[in-house]
Formats: sequence, C-alpha cells, structure tokens
Amino acid sequence: MKVIDYSQKGIVFDIQKYSIHDGPGIRTIVFLKGCPLRCIWCSNPESQNTKPEIMFRKNLCIHCGKCVSICLNNAIGPQNKYWIDRKKCISCGECVNVCPSSALTLKGKEMTVEDVINEVKKDETYYRNSGGGITLSGGEALLQYKFAKELLKACHAKGWHTAVETEGYISKEVIMEVVPHIDLVLLDMKTYDTNLHYKYTKVHNEVIKENAKLIQSMTRTIIRIPVIPGVNDSVEEFSSIVKFVKTLDNVEQIHILPYHNYGENKYYLLGRDYLMKDTKKNKEEHLNNLKKIVEDNDLICQIGG
Repeated sequence: MKVIDYSQKGIVFDIQKYSIHDGPGIRTIVFLKGCPLRCIWCSNPESQNTKPEIMFRKNLCIHCGKCVSICLNNAIGPQNKYWIDRKKCISCGECVNVCPSSALTLKGKEMTVEDVINEVKKDETYYRNSGGGITLSGGEALLQYKFAKELLKACHAKGWHTAVETEGYISKEVIMEVVPHIDLVLLDMKTYDTNLHYKYTKVHNEVIKENAKLIQSMTRTIIRIPVIPGVNDSVEEFSSIVKFVKTLDNVEQIHILPYHNYGENKYYLLGRDYLMKDTKKNKEEHLNNLKKIVEDNDLICQIGG
C-alpha cells in the first residue's frame, strides 16, 4: 500500500465543482497557483504567480478607508492606478479581513492534501456514478509537484479517476515522479515554432516537445491546441503542430480550444492591462477547417475541451 502524506501543503486558488469538461464524467477541478509561462491570452492570470494575490473590485468599494489604514506597507490608496501598489503589497490579507464590502479578496490559500480531499469527497458519488474524478489545473499544475503527487495518490486511494492539465514545461524528473499517478494528461501545444512560442509565452518549447514524447509513452494523453487569432491560427502553423502530434505514437486525439476573453476582467482586478483587448473570436468556419486538418491526419478531433 502506498504511503500518502496528507500533511503535504500547496497553494490552491479555486476548487470548481460539477465540471463536465477537462476529463471524463463529472469532475472537480482543483486549481493550483504558479506557472512558468506568461501566455498573453491566459484566462487565469491569478494563477501565474506562486504566492496568493489581492484582487480589487472597484465597483464594490465604498471608500471607507479601512484598508488604507491597516496596510503597514502603504500599498493601498487612490494614488495607485489600480488602488494597490503591487510592488509594495505582500498579500498578507489584512486589508481583505477589514473590507466590509468584499471589494478586496485574496486569491490563493495554503491547503493540505487532507484539506482538499475533505472538500472534494463531498461529491464522490458523482464521480462514481459518472466515471468522473479530479482534475488538477492551474497555472501549471505540476509546478507544485510534491503537493500534486500526494493529492493524486490520495485520489487514487479513493478509487477516483485522475487528470492533469499541463503545458509540459517541467523537468523529466517531475514527469517520472508524478505521471504514474495520472490517468489522463491534457497537454497543451500552443505553437510548433519555438521562436513564436517564446514571443507569446516567454519560454521556448523544445522542452515541451521532448516532454510530450515522454508523457504520452507513460499514460493516456490528449493534446489540446488553444487557437489564438494572429498567433497560431494560420493553416501553416496549425498544420505544423498536427504534424508533430502525428509523431506521438500513443496520441489519438486533439482538442481545439477556441480563443475567448472570459478572463479579461481579472487582469484589471489584479492591476494589470489585458494585452488582447481588441482580439476577435475565431470564426466557426475557420475552426471547422482546422478540425478537418486534424481528421485528415487520422486523428480524432473535437472543438472544445
């Protein structure tokens, strides 16, 4: 019997229940903080930094001044463009505790494996009846690999299906340690061209391509391609990604993830600008053409995760 460290700690910023995406059946998605990539279209910008962060909702602020008074670092006030000076803020949460209108919230909290299991097990009947389970997401779910490993082990001990969403920008040592506890890997491939990948994510993708080969040899893997207008939606770039996927012997499916701007408001809540503000969504006809490219390469394809 595998020993599980239920006291292992991680930083979790959300737990989303009753999901019918990101793996089979009805699932609970556990979102972990931290990501080495900086994709300009990221819909979870609150996931990028490893530490908890304060979000400020201007429309809820009643200007009582309590947060200004309690902040020992003088990081809060109208002198700041987005109310909070992020260089001074240490995310201690004191301002959140005194805010009477919930204009300030703290994204990310420390939880043990036991804490998470106690929360998600409330829905284990749904997992068993639907063939569902737990999906770890982020950010990059495997950045907190020690926490992820113990959490996945605990899920398997319960008999739950496990899935992980990852960009694959991790070490081979982490893959060898954690992937044996994963039933399904949902692996993002954003571009094939490494310079293009760096331009929009701030990392090159050679490591990701090498890790894709290793991961798919160890467990069931589905490749997901976020289709971003002006980035990777050309027939040439998309076809290059598909051609690479064809070299992965054990991958049979590609999921096309259409661009959306659902996370735009989060950037402002974090005091950041959204760089894709004027980007238009993918046209359905173009998405269907990309889907045909996948199917013409004898791979299963669906639009959406």
